[in-house]
Amino acid sequence: MEFKIKQGFDVGLAGRPDTSVVDLIPSETVAVYPLEFTGMKQRLLVAEGDIVKQGAVLMENKAHQAFKLRAPAGGVVSSITRGERRFVERIIIKVDVNAEAETFTRYEPEAVKGLDRQAIIDQLITTGYLSLIRQRPFSQMADPEAHPKSIFVNAMNTAPFQADAGVVAASDPLAFQAGLDLMTRLTDGEVHLCVGNNAGDTLKGAQRVSLHTFSGPHPSGNNSVHISRIDPMAPTDVVWTIKAVDVASIGRLFLDGTLPVSRVISLGGPSVKPEARSHYRIRAGGDLAALFDTSIEEGDVRIVGGDVLAGCEIPRESHLGFHQSSVTVIPATKERYFLGWTMPGLTKMSFSRLFASTWLPRKQDWNLGTSMHGEERALVLTGHYDKVMPLNIMVDYLIRAVLATDTDEAIALGILETDPEDFALCDVICPSKIEVQEIISRGLRMIEEEGI
Repeated sequence: MEFKIKQGFDVGLAGRPDTSVVDLIPSETVAVYPLEFTGMKQRLLVAEGDIVKQGAVLMENKAHQAFKLRAPAGGVVSSITRGERRFVERIIIKVDVNAEAETFTRYEPEAVKGLDRQAIIDQLITTGYLSLIRQRPFSQMADPEAHPKSIFVNAMNTAPFQADAGVVAASDPLAFQAGLDLMTRLTDGEVHLCVGNNAGDTLKGAQRVSLHTFSGPHPSGNNSVHISRIDPMAPTDVVWTIKAVDVASIGRLFLDGTLPVSRVISLGGPSVKPEARSHYRIRAGGDLAALFDTSIEEGDVRIVGGDVLAGCEIPRESHLGFHQSSVTVIPATKERYFLGWTMPGLTKMSFSRLFASTWLPRKQDWNLGTSMHGEERALVLTGHYDKVMPLNIMVDYLIRAVLATDTDEAIALGILETDPEDFALCDVICPSKIEVQEIISRGLRMIEEEGI
């Protein structure tokens, strides 16, 4: 099926990554960030100086001991960093290329098609890969006891810039199809593969799934938009979602019987050198500092893990996160413009058509930075949010319901159908300069704690 989304807005950030894949030299260290796994009650099982195999258990969830965090590479545990309340924030392993690997059950591609659901769930839990599958409502890690009515595979994220699903799938088509076959065994309903108009042959040729094509401005690539058009949720429904790039990783895990050694990520943004804007195959959990040193422009920059609309800042001396598939670098702008709104603005992006740049016929990519161009002010009813929200949501009233801690009203207004990333454009165009994504996230947490 084909769907055309009209509401939305393409930010047009400069620095789009090339579709070629560059193989990098494996890093000397790898890291695991346990705080990525929200809600996990940590039980650390290693100490500094321990020698571990690739795939060895580093940590388990005390609330669900079957769920493990494992070493992405073998070697020596060189550092364990703790933060507030003694929570482990990072485990660093010095890689030994000759280290042995922990093995799991491996399957031939034909065997995957008929694999028992519980066998899949067990292997996903014990390797930690179940966390790649998210569950609606609340967009949390999938509950292994739940039976989703459908699974959505997102192969067309329209935010700038996620790793191109077509590039990742084409680099390992056997693993991608195996991952899709595994998804079909996890639900009695349909597996919906959502792609864009420019999807490659690997995506369009996917078998045993329902293929859907979406077009239009961002957020036409968001899971919430896909679910609302294809298989809308009732308050009691459970739906699972997963990125297409993660489907390939899960497929490779089951085909090889070992944790995937590498991962394809994208690196882009206006502060990345033009020749370095590309996709990279790097070691899972690998050190990113060497890549940043050769790829990022001089000056004050902000490095974002993920896309600039819904990602988070990461330090230059960091490793690849388990859920991370892209890095975006933008200038950390600090300039202030006196009466800047009175200028023609030929080189400025504008949603409200305030600047002359929006009157020009040419399409332009913008060298956007971190400046908010103003400070937080009173929340007023403008109608701007509705112009970038393709869901049937009255955003202004939903925000006010959450701020008033009226969870019943928030549910009635459709908050359970959404994810904070659906409100990223509201943050961008907000004349009040409020953090809409944070407000929605707070509302979802309140409802989850109170119960529906």
